[in-house]
Amino acid sequence: MCGIAGLIHRGKASAVGAEMTSMLQALKHRGPDSTGFAVYGPPNPGDYVMRVKVAEKEDIEKGHGIMDRIAERIAELEKRLDSHGAKVKERDTVTPYALRFVLSHDGDTEAMAKHIEEIEGVEILSLGNGLELIKDLGDATVVSEAYDLGGFVGTHAIGHTRMATESDVDIRSAHPYWAFPYNDVAVVHNGQITNYWIMRREMERKGHRFMSNCDSELLAVYTAHNLANSMSLEDSLRQSIEEIDGVFTYLVATKDALGMAKDTMAAKPLVLYEGGDMIAMASEEVAIRAILPQEIDTYDPYDEEVRVWQA
Repeated sequence: MCGIAGLIHRGKASAVGAEMTSMLQALKHRGPDSTGFAVYGPPNPGDYVMRVKVAEKEDIEKGHGIMDRIAERIAELEKRLDSHGAKVKERDTVTPYALRFVLSHDGDTEAMAKHIEEIEGVEILSLGNGLELIKDLGDATVVSEAYDLGGFVGTHAIGHTRMATESDVDIRSAHPYWAFPYNDVAVVHNGQITNYWIMRREMERKGHRFMSNCDSELLAVYTAHNLANSMSLEDSLRQSIEEIDGVFTYLVATKDALGMAKDTMAAKPLVLYEGGDMIAMASEEVAIRAILPQEIDTYDPYDEEVRVWQA
């Protein structure tokens, strides 16, 4: 089932963390297992924001010496950052298993990220100039409060409420997905990709990595590959309808844009509102009305429809 939502403000910033929280909480009934946010703040080309997971939430609950292992993983992570010349400006322990770094780095960021992810139990959720990707178990309010998203100010955001059908209930399998190592790309998806393994093997042959067995991650990797090869976001979305099989509606965010695509059958719902300086979309209209309670006009995009908006 799952629920997806996206919003973008054109030419201004807004409280996108609080807005996306309200939208996703309204979609709680579509996915109680986990909630995820990809929020975009004002980019600073000289700095990277890295969100990293050093354990699963369930590992903390089990105990068995996990806190000692987490401390060792963090120490090794910081050692590897230093070995790649990254200068840590900020380090926040958001939860016992999730950290946020602000760092400067002018070397090979992909090599650095790969070296970090060789540490057992460590996964980079996002590494970009504007993107911050947050996902955890629980509904939108629980996750937003745990990660202090209510005060996040930015230009756009996408989010997801997940009902697990194809993979485990854990943070690794939650949406959104960051498109490693492409900067500031994230995807949320509702549907099922039937040629997932064929497409995944093709992407792996081209050197891309996958961190989960969730079919939605393919859309992030696929988009990253196309953008890295000079394809526009709109062209990538249109090509995906031809090359990816299944039923799907998905949203893609980049550092300064938000796009959507529906497959040929358009079986997975999406409702769209388009105003003068704000666009909002979600699996159900109730999510849009959670942030726009006034009288508004919405519509359902057609089959094979592709749209892209700039911040």
